Amino acid sequence: MLRRLYQWVIALAERPSATWALAGVSAAESSFFPVPPDIMLVPMCIARPDRAWWYAFICTVASVLGGLVGYAIGALLYETVGMFLIQLYGYGDKVDAFAKAYAEYGHWIILIKGLTPIPYKVVTITSGFAHYSLFWFVVLSIITRGARFFLVAGLLYWIGPPARVFIEERLGLVTFVFAVVVVGGFIAALYLF
Repeated sequence: MLRRLYQWVIALAERPSATWALAGVSAAESSFFPVPPDIMLVPMCIARPDRAWWYAFICTVASVLGGLVGYAIGALLYETVGMFLIQLYGYGDKVDAFAKAYAEYGHWIILIKGLTPIPYKVVTITSGFAHYSLFWFVVLSIITRGARFFLVAGLLYWIGPPARVFIEERLGLVTFVFAVVVVGGFIAALYLF
């Protein structure tokens, strides 16, 4: 089943609609969706290394736009939607401490957490809730999300075909490691808050 799913994503990467799907997942992940865009970015860069930079750009722009939705949820709808989402991801009791940390470390929080597998939606919603500077939120989101997606795309562009062979030969192991990193990011976020 895992191999069929992988082959489906690789085939999807060659369709014209793939870029739109990647943008949708990237935007949604920054505001409410639990699955990171890497699940599509990696196979798409492997299938089409000539478009890796374009895919990273699409991920960055969509992620920042989705981050603005997350920011708006935190700023305008925290008591309803924002609180529900934060509690859904298990961070409800830590938001106040996180919001207070923004006063002293706001720039660093956005930069560091935007690069890690820690759910970025928590950062975007809390940024709005803490009324962090919208200007700096956008600038830092562009830097951190761009660095993350361009790093992934760059590695896959330069490694190229050997990465595809490695992943296809060890698909179970690669999937397991990716799952550990994502789950580890959630767990780390629980303890780092």
